[in-house]
Amino acid sequence: MTTMEPPRFSVTRSTTADGITVLALRGEVDFTTGAEMRRALQDPGCEATRHTVMDLSQVTFMDSTGINALIGAHLDATAIQGWVRVAGPTPSILRVLHIVGLDTVITCYPTLQQALSS
Repeated sequence: MTTMEPPRFSVTRSTTADGITVLALRGEVDFTTGAEMRRALQDPGCEATRHTVMDLSQVTFMDSTGINALIGAHLDATAIQGWVRVAGPTPSILRVLHIVGLDTVITCYPTLQQALSS
């Protein structure tokens, strides 16, 4: 009997009534999954999204690939007077964001609800 392992990485994309794009990431963000994360950060027309909340509560690992994708999303959003917020980072992910100083550029919220209502 063969058991199926869950995918190493997945993204669920949704949009709130206020037009905020919510990306719920799950798994590991690294060199092999970074392209999928970058694609998810664009709207279906391959444009930057103006207001994005990245729910990182289910992310178990993030390397520089994920950091660079977040920086790119932030730059793209601010270029069109938008923003990117991070919601629910686990302590290990928050530590990575803090070490590189990204938490001073992109606001991090403890929960998705707080990120959406701020």
